[in-house]
Amino acid sequence: MSSIKDRQRAAARARLEKEMAERSAAARKRRQRQAIIGSALAVVVIAGAAFFIVQAMKDDKTTEAAAVPDASASTGADPAASLPPAGPGTVNCVWTPADESGGGKVKDVGTPPFNVPNTGKSTLTFETNLGAISADIDLSKAPCTGASFKHLAEKKFLDNTKCHRLVNKDGFKVLQCGDPFATGEGYRDTDGTGGPSYTMVEENLPTNAEKPYPAGSIAMANTGAAGSTGSQFFICSEDTVLPANYTLLGTINKGLDIVRNVVKAGDDGAFEPSPGGGRPKTEVVIKTMTLTAA
Repeated sequence: MSSIKDRQRAAARARLEKEMAERSAAARKRRQRQAIIGSALAVVVIAGAAFFIVQAMKDDKTTEAAAVPDASASTGADPAASLPPAGPGTVNCVWTPADESGGGKVKDVGTPPFNVPNTGKSTLTFETNLGAISADIDLSKAPCTGASFKHLAEKKFLDNTKCHRLVNKDGFKVLQCGDPFATGEGYRDTDGTGGPSYTMVEENLPTNAEKPYPAGSIAMANTGAAGSTGSQFFICSEDTVLPANYTLLGTINKGLDIVRNVVKAGDDGAFEPSPGGGRPKTEVVIKTMTLTAA
């Protein structure tokens, strides 16, 4: 009798261990996907809530790696409401200042205009060591992000920088770029921790839950906290399933084959197990970045 009970207990224990292992694997996979794209890289620091808004805060310097609340959620007010009314065909953007007090690296290039166009289309072009990669941007969907890239292009912000991260997994195939300090030969531990002297609110978030980031999408990286979008972006070489928390900037119209070949070549695994991926084995250097009216 005791041997039967022992076998039953052993079988029950085995089932429990299997179930726990499956749950752990599923949780790990979710964390890897949600830790995306800059989230574990402790990028720049948000100093204060926004321009033109006064609010009482216990700590006015919160790192992007922490849970940064939306300024409008914490005050019940819209920061953009403090700006002059937007005219026809324009929208007001809030640029939140950032500094290096949290350990990230910041390149000070001022801020874009607060009032920007929200009509028309633009073409974003990266001239790289492997050829040109360009994307269509609809300013009616992502006006503030489009204005940010126009400003950064005029400042030559990403000229001679390299793409610092690559992920090549089922349902998650991206090339990440946009750190102004990722320059020179080889890679550094700090690559992926840089950005501009401001961050912005996310916009044009995906609405298609089954295919949020289709092949050819160019989207903005952030830390997972609201309002933490900076200059880093990722290009999806194939359909990529991620939480709908990342601004869809546009769609690649030229050079997707370049991205696919780089992703296929793989990475060095430097960011495993979290946030995943590593440095591209095939180096991608952005020689120049331009944004022009389509």
